[in-house]
Amino acid sequence: MSTKPDIVISSLDVERLEKLLETLPHDAVGKEELEIELERAEIVEPKEVPANVVTMNSTVRFKVASSKEEFEYTLVYPKDADGSNNKISILAPVGSAMLGLKEGDEIEWPKPGGGVLKVHIDKVVYQPEREGLYYR
Repeated sequence: MSTKPDIVISSLDVERLEKLLETLPHDAVGKEELEIELERAEIVEPKEVPANVVTMNSTVRFKVASSKEEFEYTLVYPKDADGSNNKISILAPVGSAMLGLKEGDEIEWPKPGGGVLKVHIDKVVYQPEREGLYYR
């Protein structure tokens, strides 16, 4: 797998995600992956998050490199992942991998059934911090 891009996460998102992690069983799906991402992140105050970075509750447009197929998803907390097609839980492998990325980043995501997909972040369509919503 290629080197992971640098990531930036707001201190408020980190605080909320750490509280979430405390409530999960030790072997919960996605827990370890999220802990790894939080550990490697640059943590900044919410007002300092660049406008092109994926934060919690951000809506992101990305493209699968092999097919050029585009998708748009909102990164949400597990309680908000209601099964609709346009939401990704932070505990899903794709969710924890998306947190902190910026427009233009490319990463490899695990593919159901094995293998990886190369994914390009095209645009952060909506970001709460960019809108001045620091407590969403």
